[in-house]
Amino acid sequence: VQLQASGGGLVQPGGSLRLSCAASGSFTRINGMNWHRQAPGKQRELVAGIAADGKTNYKDSVKGRFTISRDNAKNAVYLQMDSLKPEDTAVYYCEADWLLIRDTYEVGRAWGQGTQVTVSS
Repeated sequence: VQLQASGGGLVQPGGSLRLSCAASGSFTRINGMNWHRQAPGKQRELVAGIAADGKTNYKDSVKGRFTISRDNAKNAVYLQMDSLKPEDTAVYYCEADWLLIRDTYEVGRAWGQGTQVTVSS
């Protein structure tokens, strides 16, 4: 399973960006999909997650500014980021938990390649 992320860039404080991530490969279903980020010198942290049924969860510092959504038909997850702050600057990674049912029942976790988000004036 491969994840392809896109949508990062440079934006001024208060601006918006929309990240996209699509899954491809061999799987029966994608379960939870998440966005993580890693700023320079810091550990990777979970920013937002969305379950297969649409339930969402957010890191406290992004609540009310970021919105995670998914399109199950496209096996895609999105992160709408509004009111961006310099402290949101990081490499953003999408992650997906997948299930493959063939002769056996197989589960796994895939990561995207990361997309840089820079918030600066």
